Amino acid sequence: MPNPNRGSVGFQSNEFEQEYERPSKSELKRQMDELQKLGAQLVAEPRDRVKRVPMPEDVKDAILMCQTITNHEGRRRQLQFVGKKMRTLTEEEVAVIQRTIDSWKGASKAETAALHALERRREKLLTDDKALTTLLEEHPELDVQHLRTLIRNARKEQAENKPPKAYRELFQILKDLSKKKAAPTDDESESDDDESADE
Repeated sequence: MPNPNRGSVGFQSNEFEQEYERPSKSELKRQMDELQKLGAQLVAEPRDRVKRVPMPEDVKDAILMCQTITNHEGRRRQLQFVGKKMRTLTEEEVAVIQRTIDSWKGASKAETAALHALERRREKLLTDDKALTTLLEEHPELDVQHLRTLIRNARKEQAENKPPKAYRELFQILKDLSKKKAAPTDDESESDDDESADE
């Protein structure tokens, strides 16, 4: 005999469902994985960089501690702990960390591009005599004789498969010149200040 009370208990099964939408388990897992990866990225960075990242001290300490661990299993456990600590961060804190890491990537790309440009200029100095004239026009303070000697020695090193001593020294000179160009001298910055004071 069927039960007359069955199904008529006075409430619908969806009445007690919670009002808010929660992220699915797979979405939560994906977020956790991303935070774990972000923590691992920070662990892979140099210590002085990590120390400058704006984040809570306990998270920073966990990352710095992980960098010191050499034991494979110990490091794996500490990385898990870093991931756990990363999950305590607010969305804003995570965004700040992500922006910082992105800015490092941009800076390192720019540095790499600058180094490639210097390498191309060095190659041009070795293959084209006009390149030296151009360099001397841009930087008349350079020692012409020393540069000619370096270029001649670098060509000889390449021809005879010798260690690239002059080749490296030539690169260093170009690198120093690019640094001087990038950083204005004290006189220039003072004259800028004087001009702005007059306005």
